Amino acid sequence: MNKNFNVVIERDTEGYLIASVPSLPGCHTQAKSLDILMERIREAIELYLEVQQDEFDELDFVGIQKITVAA
Repeated sequence: MNKNFNVVIERDTEGYLIASVPSLPGCHTQAKSLDILMERIREAIELYLEVQQDEFDELDFVGIQKITVAA
């Protein structure tokens, strides 16, 4: 059975791409290139599902918003 997951990708100050899966807490990885990042996050999701055999909350993806605040 195939499942779809939303992956959030950000770039840190050192240029690494960071991927996280909102519906799988703690499921994240990083890489310098998008191709490697996508391989790694797929592997991270598969490992997460192997270890975490409980049901997880499937979230209905709405979107991403950028908000600026004074800091």
